[in-house]
Amino acid sequence: MTSFQDFGLADPISRALKEENYLTPTPIQAQTIPLALTGRDVVGIAQTGTGKTAAFALPILHRLLEHRVRPQPKTCRVLVLSPTRELSGQILDSFNAYGRHIRLSSALAIGGVPMGRQVRSVMQGVEIMVATPGRLLDMVQSNALKLNSVEFLVLDEADRMLDMGFINDIRKIVAKLPIKRQTLFFSATMPKDIADLAESMLRDPARVAVTPVSSTAERVEQRIIQVDFTAKPAILAQLLKQEPVNRALVFTRTKHGADKVVKGLVKAGIPAEAIHGNKSQNHRERTLVAFRNGDIRTLVATDIAARGIDVDGITHVVNFDLPNVPETYVHRIGRTARAGADGVAISLIAGAEEMGYLRDIERLIRVSLPREDRRTPGSRDAAAPAPQHRAGRPAPRVHAARPNENSPGSSKGPRRRRRGGGNHGVPQANRHESGRPQGGKADGMKADGIQGVAFLHRESRPARKPNRNQRPQH
Repeated sequence: MTSFQDFGLADPISRALKEENYLTPTPIQAQTIPLALTGRDVVGIAQTGTGKTAAFALPILHRLLEHRVRPQPKTCRVLVLSPTRELSGQILDSFNAYGRHIRLSSALAIGGVPMGRQVRSVMQGVEIMVATPGRLLDMVQSNALKLNSVEFLVLDEADRMLDMGFINDIRKIVAKLPIKRQTLFFSATMPKDIADLAESMLRDPARVAVTPVSSTAERVEQRIIQVDFTAKPAILAQLLKQEPVNRALVFTRTKHGADKVVKGLVKAGIPAEAIHGNKSQNHRERTLVAFRNGDIRTLVATDIAARGIDVDGITHVVNFDLPNVPETYVHRIGRTARAGADGVAISLIAGAEEMGYLRDIERLIRVSLPREDRRTPGSRDAAAPAPQHRAGRPAPRVHAARPNENSPGSSKGPRRRRRGGGNHGVPQANRHESGRPQGGKADGMKADGIQGVAFLHRESRPARKPNRNQRPQH
């Protein structure tokens, strides 16, 4: 296909595409749209930023126009599931943009905001529902939404939903759907759990694969800078001042780390904002709008929150913390160098643990990335040996103790608090963006936390009783 006009889409949709300046389809669109228009199930393997939303939204809108039916109260005809609030909002915006000349009802169901308004939006029934799995189940269980009229099901970013612990929620949702439906399933990677899920959901699907996850964008300049733990904030600020930055997206591993990086940048005179699961939905939306408009040039985010960031003009991606999953690195740097532009991806590496992550990344992308050493001579990090690359024989992975977040240069691990409640006993990864726990007893762990550990420790070492027959020591 050389043009969207070749797909034979309905005239209202074609007019909207012209207004959006959509001329030539991307590879995932060129392969998926003709299949989806025939009503066939599709499994699409494609990375973020390849145009997946239009690949499933356009044929769905066309088929809705072909068969206009008024939805029943508390039902929807199209159900789109995505892992994060931001991505869900962007998907709904895309549906509204492509269908601006079609009178279609739509609704958004995401966590982080009161559910009452979302319940009222579906009372009369809607044609398109975009939701995160946790909030959708909440609405179904409260009898605010029925899934027995779904004709089209879309799962976007399925691998990320697996990482976030949504797979059981998805299975519960699919069990409530009609057997006769069209399913469009998209994922950047296809691990065994995702492949099994796709097999159980789809009927004789067509498989479409573009831009394998092991490849990185050709126009991205990738650089590695080896630094000391304590020097990361200063070097990040220095890079953002020296590099020709239009918009920079900085990734951290934790929510607390994102806030800490923002404070350091602001102190260095660089305006920045953070976006992660602990921020309110209104704050996240305002921050994204400011970043998209250029009012904020530096955005600091965790991987989960950044999943829905689709902003043109990001010139730099900086890995303040290197991800421990190699595929995540590919997703991160794919945020830059879009639409034929150039981009820069810089990773700050400190300690043996992140060097091990780097080896895994280079093994995946099959490229040895150029390194720059900015470690202080004689420091502990500088004394660590550089990884040795051998053809077919990667160096053994070495894990070092993670430094305390409050004292980045310390060689000791983070101190555990024996008293108090809060979130101290639960890793941040155990909770969703919507606040739902991933594990079955995550809330119980949160309530007891380290305090319970300390109690067990005291009980396991009772006070020793004095021996009455023992002669006293003088």
